[in-house]
Amino acid sequence: MKIIVLKFGGTSVGTIKKIEKVAKIITSYVKKKYRVIVVSSAMSGVTNQLLIKTKQISQNFPNDEKDVILSTGEQIACALIAGKLKELGYKARSWLGWQLPIITKGNYSSSRIIKIQKTKIINYLKVGGIPIITGFQGINSEFRVTTLERGGSDTSAILCAKFFNAKKCVIYTDVKGVYTTDPNLIKSAKKINKISYEEMLEMASLGAKIMQPASIQEARLNRIEIDVRSTFSKVKGTTITKKKNIFSRNTIRGISFTKNDAKLTLIGVKDKPGVAASIFRPLYENSINVDMVVQNISANRRETDLTFTIKLEDLIKTRRLIENNKSIKFKKLIINKNVSKVSIIGVGMITTPGVTYRMFKALAKKKINIEVISTSEIKISVLINKKNLKKSVEILHQEFKLSNNL
Repeated sequence: MKIIVLKFGGTSVGTIKKIEKVAKIITSYVKKKYRVIVVSSAMSGVTNQLLIKTKQISQNFPNDEKDVILSTGEQIACALIAGKLKELGYKARSWLGWQLPIITKGNYSSSRIIKIQKTKIINYLKVGGIPIITGFQGINSEFRVTTLERGGSDTSAILCAKFFNAKKCVIYTDVKGVYTTDPNLIKSAKKINKISYEEMLEMASLGAKIMQPASIQEARLNRIEIDVRSTFSKVKGTTITKKKNIFSRNTIRGISFTKNDAKLTLIGVKDKPGVAASIFRPLYENSINVDMVVQNISANRRETDLTFTIKLEDLIKTRRLIENNKSIKFKKLIINKNVSKVSIIGVGMITTPGVTYRMFKALAKKKINIEVISTSEIKISVLINKKNLKKSVEILHQEFKLSNNL
C-alpha cells in the first residue's frame, strides 16, 4: 500500500473556504493512487480561545481537564474536513486520538506518543477510506485524554508516517517552505530547497516557528523525509532530509532569532562544588528552560558571576525561585529584558574555519556588542541588545551570502 501522510496546520484550516481548498489537495493525492492519511491541527486561534476559557475559570485550572478542553479544537477541524470530502463523493471520517488509539506517556500538556494502534486505520484504508486524524492528542495508561506540546500536530503526523510506514510526510502550512531567515524581517530571505534534519532542528529550536523542534527530532530519529509546502501555492516547498542528500556551497544555511528572552546575572555567588546545580534545580523542577549559560570566576577563586538566559514569560517565576532559594548566596541579581538571540546555522561550519571570526567581525563593523556566546558543531548563537536585532540579522545574511541560497 502506497501511504502518504498529509498534515494541515491551523492557518490551512482556518476558515470554511480554506477547508474546501484542503479537501481539493487531499483528493489530488487520492487521484495519484496514494492511500492518504490526514492529520489536522485546530482552526487557527481556536486553541488560544479555549485556553482563555480555562483561565477565566481558574488561573490554576487542572492540567488533565485542560487537555480535555484543548483537544476539542482538532476534533472540530477534522469533522469539517471529513464532511467536505463526503460532500465531494469520497469515503472519509474523522478519528480522535482515543479511537485508534494513539497511546501517550508523560505529563499532561507535554505528553509524547509511544505507540499508534494501526489496525482500524489500515482496514479503513483498504476499503478506500480517507482517515482524518486529530493531531496534538492521544490517551495515556489511565485512559485520559492527553495533549502534546503546542504545535504537536507536526509530531502526530511524523509518527503516523513512522507507524504506518508512509512513503512521505507532507506538512502543509501558510508559507512556501523553509527560508534562510524570517522573510517578514528580511525581504531578501530565500527559500531553501533542501535542508538537513540537524539544521532544521537547530533553526526550530532557536526561534524559527515553521515546525515544532520535537517533531523534527522524531523525523531525524526515524529517518522520515518531510516536505514543507504552502496550502495556498503550487510552488515546490522545502524537503527536510539526511545530510548526505544536501548539496550546497553555502557554509551557513540559515539565521534564526528570538525576541522574547531575558538575561539574568547573579553577582558574587560563592564558588563551591554544586552551586550551579543548586541554582538551576528549582528551575528544572518548575519546567523553566535555561538556554545560554556563562560563568566567570573571580581572581581569588572564591566567588563567581553566573549569567543565563530564559524565556521572558518565565521571568517572574524565575526571579521568585532564585530570591527564595535558601541554598545559594549571592550579592546581587541583575535582570535585562532588552535582549535577543541571533544564531547562524549550517552543517558546513564543522569543516570550515573562520566562521566565528566572520560573524563577530560583521557585527563589530556595525558596532553591535555581543553579551553572551553559545556554540555547537553546527550553530553559533549570540545575545545582543534587542534594538539591534534586525540590523544583526541583515548584516549576517549579507556576510554569508544567504540571498543566493537555494
